[in-house]
Amino acid sequence: MDVILILVVYFIFINLAGFLLMGIDKWKARKQAFRIPEATLFTVALIGGSIGSILGMFTFHHKTRHWYFVYGMPAILLLQIGLFFLLRHLPVTFEIM
Repeated sequence: MDVILILVVYFIFINLAGFLLMGIDKWKARKQAFRIPEATLFTVALIGGSIGSILGMFTFHHKTRHWYFVYGMPAILLLQIGLFFLLRHLPVTFEIM
């Protein structure tokens, strides 16, 4: 399987997971049920699900009153974009044997 395809599938999955976790946590908050830890929400964003987490945050109006989510999630996304461009423009080539 092509590496690019694997990465695309991973990013689709992890962003969908970030979106769904925000929706599930909002639903649990309304039901006063056991919540998803904030560390889990940030971890999913850090491992590539920042776009889905941001979309879920604003779609479900969840965690939008917490400054560390409102500014933290976009900061994570900007860091990931910067890392992508840094890796893209490195003078090193990556080859799979």
